[in-house]
Amino acid sequence: MAGVGRAAVSNWRRRHEDFPEPVGGTATSPTFSLKDVETWLLGQGKVDELPLQERVWQQIRAATDEIRLGEVVAEATELLRGQGKPHLVPRPAWKLIKEYGEDKGAAEATRFLLDRYAEVHSRRLVETPIEVADFMVKLAGPDVQTVLDPSCGIGILLAAMSEVDRAYGQEYDDSLARLAQTRLSLTEVDGVVRTGDSLRQDAWPGVTVDAVVCHPPFNERNWGYEELTSDPRWEYGLPPKSESELAWVQHVLAHLNPGGIAVMLMPAIAANRRSGRRIRSNLLRRGVIQAVIGLPPKMASGTGLPVHIWVLRKPTSDSRTPSRVLMSEAEPATFDTIVERWRAFQADPDHEVDHPGESRTVPIIDLVDEDIDVTPARHVGMAEESGGDYLSFRDQFVRRIERLSMLVPDALPGKTREMPAVPLSELERTGALTIHQSGRYDIEGSGQLVLDAGYLLTGGPVATRAQPENRIVIQPGDVVVATRDREIAAEVIEDTGLLLGPRLTLLRPDPDRLDPYFLAGFVRTFSRMSTSGTQSGMTRFDPRRTQVPRLSLDEQRRYGEAFRNLFAFEAELREVNGSGLMAAVSVAMGLVSGALNPLPPA
Repeated sequence: MAGVGRAAVSNWRRRHEDFPEPVGGTATSPTFSLKDVETWLLGQGKVDELPLQERVWQQIRAATDEIRLGEVVAEATELLRGQGKPHLVPRPAWKLIKEYGEDKGAAEATRFLLDRYAEVHSRRLVETPIEVADFMVKLAGPDVQTVLDPSCGIGILLAAMSEVDRAYGQEYDDSLARLAQTRLSLTEVDGVVRTGDSLRQDAWPGVTVDAVVCHPPFNERNWGYEELTSDPRWEYGLPPKSESELAWVQHVLAHLNPGGIAVMLMPAIAANRRSGRRIRSNLLRRGVIQAVIGLPPKMASGTGLPVHIWVLRKPTSDSRTPSRVLMSEAEPATFDTIVERWRAFQADPDHEVDHPGESRTVPIIDLVDEDIDVTPARHVGMAEESGGDYLSFRDQFVRRIERLSMLVPDALPGKTREMPAVPLSELERTGALTIHQSGRYDIEGSGQLVLDAGYLLTGGPVATRAQPENRIVIQPGDVVVATRDREIAAEVIEDTGLLLGPRLTLLRPDPDRLDPYFLAGFVRTFSRMSTSGTQSGMTRFDPRRTQVPRLSLDEQRRYGEAFRNLFAFEAELREVNGSGLMAAVSVAMGLVSGALNPLPPA
């Protein structure tokens, strides 16, 4: 109401004895009487008058708690549209809302409530930034008549498709679905948003559209893997349990008309995660993945993760499979240019494009290799070591550093404490996990891929092979541990079909009792701590003597998520290190060859 933040309010409380006393909340997050605060602000001259829109919002905030705020805002927006009667919205609040609507118009009042709710819940809502939404709409194309967003949140993407004739939406959270319906009503689009879990309970069975725009939830474990194993949507392969995004990709494709376009916001890791290689390969071979566009970290849409845009096309019975995929690295300033590149690519998918540092069309045959990596930065503007392309390479390297900064783990300060611990041997005895160890064996060079110590310790590629007879097959969710001298690595494996390499340890937790990332994080870190003063303790790593804290499953998952983020940060750090070394070589060779010149004296 006064246009100040928490620091100013804390200062007022210290300096002014007549500042209202808290009426609830906690010492660190108190709540106050709205009427008392209004009276004090006016009496102190902090405001000349209380803005009507702020009075409206404060009345709504005072009507409920944070959990049900969405329901109250949804009801308020519906009332402004002439639907229903006040139930959750108190009469004083509804009186002010009507007054504001009469003053500014119902549409403006509705937009204010929608935007303020999104602002207040910015840390809880993972919404698509407006400029990214507009970019995605342009990629979908100008001739779209029908559109679907199966994970529409508060309707940002659907509302951006304002030129279509018919829109369909679905959202898991009922209050968000209602807000999305309201946002859609502010456009001239004929559209309906329904509530429900799109993967488990599709609200639009049999409906196909010209385009899908979608920002699905990322990294969801409980997306329905067990009950949807035989679902007919998995035309390109059963999505791994750890790859919910690939389930969304195939759900989206099932709703497209032949030749229809889907534009999806995806976590960058979905472009190269090993567990998704088979599905990515099938999508590429069928010509479904037509473009992958990297976005800068500042466009990470509240997820804290680097993101890409995938542009997909559903094949038609008579269409020829394209031979290339458009790869781009985009900035807001280049969005329109990338759209032009995409339009040109649609007109001639076989035309070769190469704009260093920005866009390149990559032959599909080059992508269908061991990694099936569709990360744009890997393919766009790859610098030659002559140094001639160093300047564009440097910009990409800086962007990668920025992406790395988005992955720096967060944690709260705490006090050093000892947590009650349990040895893995006890967890094995009670059935919470099983322990498997592989001895020495020779790598034959043919058969199934083998996960070896080199991959775990250095991040090298999984390239060795062996015959599967008498070998341990790794399952998704297994924790594999490798040691070398005083080094130890532990990783949760999300791929399928890998064999356990020589002299590795496999921990297979019961997911209903042990979180795998919690297990991997503590096994690795406790083992390092317990042998930090020895000369060769790591070579005598004994998994059954290793201990982990005895915590509830909910607490394990909290720690597990922190370790999972840490592992992602470490993996990206290795990639940045490799890219940095390449940059250094490129500069040196460029200086020697004359392709680069030293800077003038300061």
